[in-house]
Amino acid sequence: MTQISILGCGWLGLPLAKALLKEGFSIKGSTTSAEKLETLENTGIQSFLLALDANTVPEVFADFLAGSKTLIIAIPPKLRGKNKDYTDAQNNSFVKKIENLLPFIQNSTVENVLFISSTAVYGEANDVVDENSLPFPVTESGKQLLEIEELLLANSHFKTTILRFGGLIGEDRNPARFLAGKENVPNPEAPINLIDLEDCIGIILKIIGTNCWNTTLNAVTPFHPSREAYYTQKALEENLIPPTFNHENPSIGKTILSDYLIEKLNYTFTKNPL
Repeated sequence: MTQISILGCGWLGLPLAKALLKEGFSIKGSTTSAEKLETLENTGIQSFLLALDANTVPEVFADFLAGSKTLIIAIPPKLRGKNKDYTDAQNNSFVKKIENLLPFIQNSTVENVLFISSTAVYGEANDVVDENSLPFPVTESGKQLLEIEELLLANSHFKTTILRFGGLIGEDRNPARFLAGKENVPNPEAPINLIDLEDCIGIILKIIGTNCWNTTLNAVTPFHPSREAYYTQKALEENLIPPTFNHENPSIGKTILSDYLIEKLNYTFTKNPL
């Protein structure tokens, strides 16, 4: 039975682990919550209490990797803002946390790494964007994600695929509630770039099933109505107060294409954000 280690069994990682178990994989999964260990074990996941630190690597990390062919890194950077304090960013450096893990990954059985990134690496581009577009992140989170992408792709000890998800919806992330009742919302004509959890999992299963490594993929549902049209409709469907939008300033927003992913994986998106 092929074994996969999932670093971060949270909103994406846990349902992904369940889907992989159904496909016949053996799964090791990590969590930062002691209370969640039992939940993982009851699901059939070999669980590890593992919180990353910018200065040290948890002792159990080597055991977490042992025997796995693939490592999926599915933990969010938890950094916010465009001008986050530099010292604070260094102390909580997501880049450093991942960089510390590289020697352990190199010396493990891991052959493939899948890094869950974000379309935030494209910043505030006001254009149509694909994998050939130059990333220009403006948030601390986006900057660190891009740096980690480059670190992983440059490492010749394993094969890496970067998966850049758009805005995540599904389960407890109902798009109707994102902007409901808000006033003076900017960028009414900007396109949406969302992806449902079901497609996130479907794409990852395809990557693993087709051995699609050493590449970078955008993962956004190919459906891009304006923010105003979409969020107004979703609010009305849920009997919520629709947001009001500011039309005084020109709308800024990018359309992120997933054409390369669709072609390379022969993937059909199953969940339309409508």
